[in-house]
Amino acid sequence: MPYVYHMVPKNMLGEQLIPLNELKTIDESLYHQYTKKYLNHQERKKLLTRQIPKMNCLWNDVIHFLPLHPSHVYAAIKDVGIPTKNDVIFYKIPISNLKLNKNAIFHYSKETYRGPAAEMSMDEIELLDLMRYEELSAIPNDTVDYYIEEFKKGTQFGLFPFIPHILSLGRVNVSNVETINWSDGIK
Repeated sequence: MPYVYHMVPKNMLGEQLIPLNELKTIDESLYHQYTKKYLNHQERKKLLTRQIPKMNCLWNDVIHFLPLHPSHVYAAIKDVGIPTKNDVIFYKIPISNLKLNKNAIFHYSKETYRGPAAEMSMDEIELLDLMRYEELSAIPNDTVDYYIEEFKKGTQFGLFPFIPHILSLGRVNVSNVETINWSDGIK
């Protein structure tokens, strides 16, 4: 069975992952806690109002998932020599848990990415047929190159650049899903 992965939130509300813009109406203080990461850079602020083509919604109206086991990310970061936490926990979610939502693949690639303030092109978004979904089996080379470049600069950087994202419009139930530690490898 194919899976998608999502970091377990530090302050989880209930048994469903909730898009940030919906969370704002439920718990405004928690919303502000989770949107801080968008406010640490002038360009990232614009993600809060970024439109997603074909889904007719905003960036924070969807839940973002990894389409590959997070141990690939952990291994790449460690191989580069970047100090990182060993105990980051992720939900391992069967793709079928997204069946009630509108879903898409954000083809996040070095070739097409123009920064967080740029509008997304129609070509970057592909509506997802869950029956055809396949997990990625390796981290993209551009992601590893990005880790190396940013580590040399000594700046803070994102964990998931140039890795396609699965976007899901709606809540996702995680009540009976497995949790995994990204440093444990694939089992």
